[in-house]
Amino acid sequence: MKKKEELIPRDVFEHMVDLAAFALEEDEKIYLHQQLNNQLNAIRELEAIPLPDDLAVTTHGVDYGKDGKPALRKDDWAACENTKEILSQAPDLEDGYIVVPDIPTTELE
Repeated sequence: MKKKEELIPRDVFEHMVDLAAFALEEDEKIYLHQQLNNQLNAIRELEAIPLPDDLAVTTHGVDYGKDGKPALRKDDWAACENTKEILSQAPDLEDGYIVVPDIPTTELE
């Protein structure tokens, strides 16, 4: 198996561990260093996949417009068919509304 490129040299990794003030055992450092390099190598492999220039940008199957933002969804109201069943599970009701306890507050100066 071909050895993956080490994108984060060990001395840079050690410096990052010191900056983050991590207290890692040597075996944890070795493991984490390998995993970070594996992640970066995986990203490089994904970046190398050729994609057509006209491929639309999407995330989780949501199309993005030319402005780089997803289209707003239509705000449609839909009635809930089982409101009585849902409200029957509430511990306290008043006039069809769920009663919640007051939350004491403190005025800030």
